[in-house]
Amino acid sequence: MIQFDSRKVKKGYVFVAIKGLTVDGHDYIDKAIKNGVKTVYGESDVKNKKYIRVSNSRNKLGELCSEFYDNPSSKLKVVGVTGTKGKTTTCHLIHHILTENGKKTGLISTISVEGFHTTAPDIITLNKYLFDMVKNGFEYVVLEVSSHGIDQGRIAGIKFDISVLTNIHPEHLDYHKTFKEYKRIKMMFVNSAQFRVFSPKETKLKILEGDFNNLNAETAIEVTKELGISKHDAINALKIFKLPEGRLEDIKNTKGIRILVDFAHTPDSLKAVLSHLKKSAKGKLVTIFGCAGERDFLKRPKMGKIASKFSDMVILTAEDPRSENVIDIINQIKIGVPKKFKKLYEIIDRKEAIRFAIRNAKIGDIVAVLGKGHEKTMNLDGINEIPWSDQSVIKEVLRNK
Repeated sequence: MIQFDSRKVKKGYVFVAIKGLTVDGHDYIDKAIKNGVKTVYGESDVKNKKYIRVSNSRNKLGELCSEFYDNPSSKLKVVGVTGTKGKTTTCHLIHHILTENGKKTGLISTISVEGFHTTAPDIITLNKYLFDMVKNGFEYVVLEVSSHGIDQGRIAGIKFDISVLTNIHPEHLDYHKTFKEYKRIKMMFVNSAQFRVFSPKETKLKILEGDFNNLNAETAIEVTKELGISKHDAINALKIFKLPEGRLEDIKNTKGIRILVDFAHTPDSLKAVLSHLKKSAKGKLVTIFGCAGERDFLKRPKMGKIASKFSDMVILTAEDPRSENVIDIINQIKIGVPKKFKKLYEIIDRKEAIRFAIRNAKIGDIVAVLGKGHEKTMNLDGINEIPWSDQSVIKEVLRNK
């Protein structure tokens, strides 16, 4: 068995030492050897007959995992989707079209794989998933690919037949430091595939709600066309497509208002969602959102400016503040809100923010709860993930009249 977590190493295992953001696996090589590992791979100089030095531990881990599971990605048609926004929806669209047209297709996305705020699983788990798909007769798999996943080797050794780039805008600069580096990482993946698909900037499709979702649909059609599905058959399949959880998700109610949950958490996605909702609102548009802690702080005032431009009321609240002070995050968002915008509220408790918005909404209003989407946990202290669901909280508020 292969392992990169020294705590899980057992006798006879192969241990690959990985240097992470906070922990360096090379510090645990001696411990792994004492625990009876068969072989250790790493990038540093270690004098031991069980140790083999490699130039890139992450790539070596991917190579070993692929070999251990009998190279499963080479036995599937693998489609990888990356981009700043629209990755998850595009993955689900491609998967839906293929499935509706009789293709046995697997899906590994932010929503389909359990985890805390992660897009793709680690490389060992990913190969296990692919191995199981091959064993169960799957022909295709659609895989969501993040810039973190690329850089951290979570797709190392995976053979992609088709790569998809939905779009690219500044994001995750807390991690990548510069937009140039972020783009380099994305394009490194895109250029690794045999065939590449880039999302169009315009579309005439009107199959889904929102222009941005129809751009995703156009992209999915192009991908499945390359896999042998005609545009006619793809469009027919999309007529019964339902957006993934937390993507313009309507929460039914009897108050005569529209309540939506969406994952929009970047300036570009916030603008796309709110501009669409503003056009369709019969009454006022109320927006609830925050910004994640320990993440790109430069986007915070931009999001404040966008929210106040399209909304009639904005409620700033907690959204995974982690080790940061929520009030500090809110103050940074407020920098972008014009002083003339009067309907700005600060309600740190996200549940209370949702309760306030719903109880004050009038018939015809839209309440948009943004930033968490499908997620089932929230991090309030930088350590613990507590159970959380915007959908569940909204339903609880609606029940408790």
